[in-house]
Amino acid sequence: MPTPVAFSATGSGKTGNTATGGRPKLEHAYLQLHEPSPDGSLSKPGAQIAKIEFQFNPKELSLSKSAKWSRETGKGNKKSAPPQYQGPQPSKLTLEMFFDASDKQDDSVVKRVEQLFACCVPTPSSHTKKKGSPPWVLFRWGGLTGFLAYISSVTAKYTVFTSGGMPIRAICTVQLDELAGETPGQNPTSGSLVPRRVHVLVDGDTLPGIAYQEYGDASMWRAVAHANDIDDPLRLAAGRSILLPAGEELPSAG
Repeated sequence: MPTPVAFSATGSGKTGNTATGGRPKLEHAYLQLHEPSPDGSLSKPGAQIAKIEFQFNPKELSLSKSAKWSRETGKGNKKSAPPQYQGPQPSKLTLEMFFDASDKQDDSVVKRVEQLFACCVPTPSSHTKKKGSPPWVLFRWGGLTGFLAYISSVTAKYTVFTSGGMPIRAICTVQLDELAGETPGQNPTSGSLVPRRVHVLVDGDTLPGIAYQEYGDASMWRAVAHANDIDDPLRLAAGRSILLPAGEELPSAG
């Protein structure tokens, strides 16, 4: 199986995280699960509750986007009116997750599939509050991050079994639906996969310093902190990799 290469942002003139010798470091994709927003906002999730890692990185990603239009049909000699924009539909990201336990022949594949299925039901916390919301999900892979979404469907196909009938290989098709589409006139990259550069922290790094070096504006440190769920910007562990948002994701300066 060929070694996948991590994505990196273009246009910055800088490379992403690399391993010794200049070769791209292997980054594993994962789904980051959060509690729903405690205040009902669709822009910021609640606390992180789990992470589902890909055993093998996906070979392809399918992203779809559509809009809603209305069109009046002409009657008699009246011509039909041109389509009128009614707003965007939520973006959809479809991907495959491949799991294999043929070496150990244990129940790890079944457990991973059950973890995905559990994403299609309300979180225990929201169920307790009688709000019934599923986990909020972010797809991340190296320097690439997806839109804030929920898992709307999971299809698991078991393809290999032990002699005792235990599934030890599965292909899961997972669909993520965007939580909130953009309003007319908003940045068109909303609802897309956004490339982000990866920065590895070293001793002495500060978020304002990194923001100034990356964007020429130290005040953008808050956007970096938000993108990486950093609650305490004064405590940065050397060796940690953080994602630097692309320019189109940054708030307007002023």
